[in-house]
Amino acid sequence: MFPDAVDPAMLRHHGDVEARPGMVDFAVNVQGVAPPSWLRERLAARLTDLGRYPSADDELAARTAVAARHGRSPDEVLLLAGAAEGFAMLPRLGSRLAAVIHPSFTEPELALREAGVPVTRVILDRPYTLDPTLVPEEADLVVLGNPTNPTSILHPAETIQALRRPGRIVVVDEAFADAVVGSEPESVAGVSAADVLVFRSLTKTWALAGLRCGYVLGAPEVLARLAHGRPHWPLGTLQLEAIIATAQPAAVAESRRYAARIAADRAAMGERLTALGIDVHAPATGPFLLLRVADGALVRKRLADRGIAVRRADTFPGLGPDHLRVAVRGAAEVDRLIDALNAALW
Repeated sequence: MFPDAVDPAMLRHHGDVEARPGMVDFAVNVQGVAPPSWLRERLAARLTDLGRYPSADDELAARTAVAARHGRSPDEVLLLAGAAEGFAMLPRLGSRLAAVIHPSFTEPELALREAGVPVTRVILDRPYTLDPTLVPEEADLVVLGNPTNPTSILHPAETIQALRRPGRIVVVDEAFADAVVGSEPESVAGVSAADVLVFRSLTKTWALAGLRCGYVLGAPEVLARLAHGRPHWPLGTLQLEAIIATAQPAAVAESRRYAARIAADRAAMGERLTALGIDVHAPATGPFLLLRVADGALVRKRLADRGIAVRRADTFPGLGPDHLRVAVRGAAEVDRLIDALNAALW
């Protein structure tokens, strides 16, 4: 269901189309170009198992590992071939009216609209503070991100809990939760309730975009509705192994070290961008920053001409052509961005 005011091409847009080979990539939020060596080695050790189908024991081992990581039971875990697969399942919940909190990742709205589910947009004005009273009472499905892509806002868990109503399911996209400093503050992944679904992705922190790994946490009866009609062996051996590996306590500790590094890089990057006179939205908690610059589309083109890819942000409902999203990167890459911006802005 696409009203005249809704452009499906904008909802389908992703940053990877803006990062051509050879460019310095600030458009995609994946950290690094490949998984860490220990994870690559663990996946490589399973290559000899690819001649057999993944077993029920393999799948249970992965669900058990995820459950232990979040203090849930294995039957509260549904493994996904990337969080995007889970968003494609949302129409199976049979919503009569879905509310999507924007600006945010557009994949859930796209999936719902393509399935004919009525969608209302709840667009937050800057500073993008979540107000549960803005959501229509009749909405029986509410979708939001935390931290939110592209604003990098982290909503309080208490505010998210305030969205709950009888007959309503709250869907929280926590794809970037493990990139937030601390023990995943404001996450609701530990909330065991029939009306809360939490989506997680391994793509960003572990540089596994090409493997497609994720999961959703929720009540067994709700997960069964999501999975209805799914084919046999929806995840392969390497996907299951990656999920098990990254759910281990040592990996979780490593991801928290990554989050601390990202926070330091983000602060340094934000200061340098602000010094150029660029409007950098704050506070920011994710591995990306939302910028606003005059003639944003032209600036983006000039950066691309200089080999720098940044993500257009006008495809996110509530934002305009002067908004750009940039992934947090280290000092050497930011040097190149600053040099290119100095040329592009003047």
